[in-house]
Amino acid sequence: MTHPDFAILMGGALRATDRLRRHLHGMRIIAADGGMRHAKSLGVIPERWMGDFDSTPPELIAQWPDILREPYPPAKNETDGEIAVSAALEQGAKKLLLAGALGGERSDHAFMHLLHAARLAEDGIDVLLTSGDEEAYPLLPGSRDIDLPQGSLFSILGLDTLTGLTITNARYPLSDFHLPFGSSRTISNVAEGPVRFSLSSGRAIILARPYDLSGA
Repeated sequence: MTHPDFAILMGGALRATDRLRRHLHGMRIIAADGGMRHAKSLGVIPERWMGDFDSTPPELIAQWPDILREPYPPAKNETDGEIAVSAALEQGAKKLLLAGALGGERSDHAFMHLLHAARLAEDGIDVLLTSGDEEAYPLLPGSRDIDLPQGSLFSILGLDTLTGLTITNARYPLSDFHLPFGSSRTISNVAEGPVRFSLSSGRAIILARPYDLSGA
């Protein structure tokens, strides 16, 4: 069975980079409230537009009169982004790209997106969060490879204590490392090309800056 890949347009900061456009290729699109403002710069047309529309100005609605809008009351238990993610999962999504999920005016929303992504990953969903300039990937027990440009910066943010952390093909490799919760040891590493991450226990977020070569 083929599962559709979905991108959710969220309200945070977003720069339409070539790398982001490549990630979006072939994905179905859902806009969450004010995240619709990113559709034009990305060259995409969402199939659904969901949320309470409290951060959507009238002129944005006027620009997209033919997109199906699905309004929700402002007094709700979920963010607009989580509502849109749930809609994608109901349609069978196993891979999600959350565009505009990092940065922006609401730090609480950005942090919640990171935590939500970690939970989705525990449920077997492949999740990437991006602002175009930054990318975030959940890291759970096991191994994963991330294709990063040589010289780009990345950090690992532990959501709890990490054991058996291994990083290969980086300037500062680690092998079977124990990272206490709250440690800054894994901040500001530099990719030597695609990087492999392995973990025995714990949960973390890999935060990468593929266009930031200041560490080269």
